[in-house]
Amino acid sequence: MTIDAEEAARHKAKMEKRKAVQDAEVAGKTIEKGLLIVNTGPGKGKSTAAFGLILRALGHDWRVGVVQFIKGAWATGERKALDAFGDRIVWHTMGEGFTWETQDKARDIAAAARAFAKAKELMEDPEIRLLVLDELNIALRYDYLPLAEVVEALANRRPDLHVVVTGRNAKPELIGVADLVTEMTLVKHHFAAGVKAQAGIEF
Repeated sequence: MTIDAEEAARHKAKMEKRKAVQDAEVAGKTIEKGLLIVNTGPGKGKSTAAFGLILRALGHDWRVGVVQFIKGAWATGERKALDAFGDRIVWHTMGEGFTWETQDKARDIAAAARAFAKAKELMEDPEIRLLVLDELNIALRYDYLPLAEVVEALANRRPDLHVVVTGRNAKPELIGVADLVTEMTLVKHHFAAGVKAQAGIEF
């Protein structure tokens, strides 16, 4: 593709204006704080995005915590990979499997309560800079935990702690106190075409 001098000059002038606007906007952002991030929606990738953020945090030498509320203790690729970081990541799989597997609400409620107690413990640990509460939204959706108590604990966490909450159907009250909310939208999923969950993609 050939670009003539006039087109190149127009492009340069346009990008200079855009850069000036962008630089001014960035310069205007001065607040630094721990964020409450919610990854929700029916699309795939909520936990995957959270684990990607963990890698970014580890790259900056942060100490990271993970509490999994629903998923049972089955081997996943992300857990195996992140184990290589040793004690820089603290991982607690507290769930006993998906609700359709346990089929025992009292047991699920007890597991969620243990997981939330662990989450609160990690929120108090000053060495933890990023905490992922994986599938907490599912526990809240099924009323395994008192919503008001969870929202209050997250809203009043220490100011330098970043927390990521994942799972479908985030409660409006949680969205209300969050700093960043991303909704994963399902456009197309291979499962509908009969493709099974595969290692390296789903787990």
